[in-house]
Amino acid sequence: MADLHRDVRACVSEAEWQTRVDLAACYRLMPLFGMSDLIYNHITARIPGREGHLLINPYGYMYEEITASSLVTIDIDGNVLRNPCTDYGINAAGYVIHSAIHSARHDVQCVIHTHTRAGMAVSALKCGLLPLTQTAMRFGSVAYHDYESVAIDLGERERLVADLGNSEVMILRNHGLLAVGADIPQAFNAMYWLEMACRAQVDAMACNTELNLPPSAVVEHTAHLYKPGTRRPYGLMEWPGMLRYLDRRDTSFRL
Repeated sequence: MADLHRDVRACVSEAEWQTRVDLAACYRLMPLFGMSDLIYNHITARIPGREGHLLINPYGYMYEEITASSLVTIDIDGNVLRNPCTDYGINAAGYVIHSAIHSARHDVQCVIHTHTRAGMAVSALKCGLLPLTQTAMRFGSVAYHDYESVAIDLGERERLVADLGNSEVMILRNHGLLAVGADIPQAFNAMYWLEMACRAQVDAMACNTELNLPPSAVVEHTAHLYKPGTRRPYGLMEWPGMLRYLDRRDTSFRL
């Protein structure tokens, strides 16, 4: 691992290395908060200063194994440009979903996709995500994309992008959750709170009693108060604390 770290570190810019560290940290945080799915799912990030180049996980690594040096560099067409982990490739489904969004949304640096228990449950509900909690109201209008089977059809990319629009989060029906962000900290924060909103809804609906939905005007006002233009974007203030949280447990994500 030390040799791999030296080799990759010597070949990339300071900006790319910082992105690698933050992306590896994001991968490590996901299982700590119950949002990983064995070796599956993906988090991608644009490489600063390298147009159309992305970082993605080697297909076969657990999230808790990801390091800054082990991340694979691909282009927007899914071609592998640098793979420090030569025994592992990339997952085609990850490329299809993530490349579509990175190609269309130039305001997005990071894309996160999950298959959590609560996320899949809400994705299977016709009502989708309800404004049952302040956490759910944060997102305002949530985007939805109908299930089209395993995401390996390149033709699905256009429909994914159209359904996402300018939204921060999207529920992939009968599938899972997706969040995007202008940087890695904001994307992680959006996914974390989307996940918490789904867990709260599943718990509330499991009580088998009447649900209390706030008035639409209150929901709209709450969503407005959470918009980036209203306050400092969520995720930025928390990120140094999240890195310290990881460092207290295992610093190897930085290698």
